[in-house]
Amino acid sequence: MTKTGLKQVLIAGGGIGGLAAALALARNGASVQLLEKAAQLSEVGAGIQIGPNVTRILHAWNLGEALARVAAFPQQLQARDAQSGQLLGSLRLGERSQTLYGAPYATIHRADLHGLLHQAAQQSGVGMHLGQTLVGWRETSEGLDVLTRHAQDAQQSDGSGGAVENHFHAAALIGADGVWSNVRQQLLADEPARFTGHLAYRALVAQADLPAHLRTNQITVWMGPRLHVVHYPVRAGQWLNVVAIVHGEKPNLASDWDQAGHSQALIHAMGAVGKDLHERLESISAWRMWALHDRPPVASAAQMAQGRVALLGDAAHPMRPYLAQGAGMAIEDAQVLGQVLGQCLAQGSGDVAAQLQVYAEQRWARNAQVQARAIRNGQVFHAQGALAWARNLTMRLRGERLMDLPWLYGQGPRV
Repeated sequence: MTKTGLKQVLIAGGGIGGLAAALALARNGASVQLLEKAAQLSEVGAGIQIGPNVTRILHAWNLGEALARVAAFPQQLQARDAQSGQLLGSLRLGERSQTLYGAPYATIHRADLHGLLHQAAQQSGVGMHLGQTLVGWRETSEGLDVLTRHAQDAQQSDGSGGAVENHFHAAALIGADGVWSNVRQQLLADEPARFTGHLAYRALVAQADLPAHLRTNQITVWMGPRLHVVHYPVRAGQWLNVVAIVHGEKPNLASDWDQAGHSQALIHAMGAVGKDLHERLESISAWRMWALHDRPPVASAAQMAQGRVALLGDAAHPMRPYLAQGAGMAIEDAQVLGQVLGQCLAQGSGDVAAQLQVYAEQRWARNAQVQARAIRNGQVFHAQGALAWARNLTMRLRGERLMDLPWLYGQGPRV
């Protein structure tokens, strides 16, 4: 039995969103316990992009130096036609991002970002409970009683294979347990996440293993009919992250994420692409494949918080990767949650449910906007025929003015 009082917040999920929420709450004075169903904390996937709206928050959390050691900071983002290889437009990053938005644009391996958040959360006093599967919760006059099961403890204690039940008492529960969120299912009882019809092939390759002309320190997006490819440096520029997204059928497998992807299957799905892009894809032998899922844009604050329970990150608003803001919106969520709920709990005053409603009201519309724009970007990236011709012409004419996103990079939570 774990019972530490009404200042405690439970977070379900130990990914980037859950750790960010734990850190933000702890920094604002809340007592935080994190529940993770896996036996150890880890992060699958490859690289992610984090715009200045996100790095600005990480710097405010005193993670700037740690970020600088593991991330890359590309100086430019290029858009190219996947079939002709023609340069369509470019966006200056680097000093321009720092000057306009007060923070850099970074690219980072997911595991590196996860690791620095994990370390910071532990140093801030966050309790970590691994192997805990959330069963459910009930509200009491004082807060929430949350029930979990810990199968590993059962095997160690009596060898029966039955699960040991644990009870946590807390002021609030935050569901940061991903696109297949158990907390969301119990809170909202809505439909499961939808398959987008898109398959993402991801690869990491050491730049030193590539021919010199394929090494790069910038972000490049290749756009073609029903496909796009993006690649950028990670791990202080020593590795290259490559993501190729194509249209396809949902894999008929019990678990359709992180399946072994094969180079020839990807090349076949890509169809005819230009020589430069084809050479880059052929240079990579090991791929992993995910079937991408999302949800329609958030429609109201009630989809992010009800009573003493709130959702954060992919549990609340899973989005397509065409704006590179999935992790970013989770970190923005965490910053707001820490401000409105953490300070309330630290001061021992205020209505927890009301503060979670404030959090949801501040976040739902921005998340919905990013979700909708990501869907639209996917349509533009994967355009065919006349629409692709219009896209290319517009990008050549407007270039940086079209590719920059002041509404995204220049706004967001206060720090």
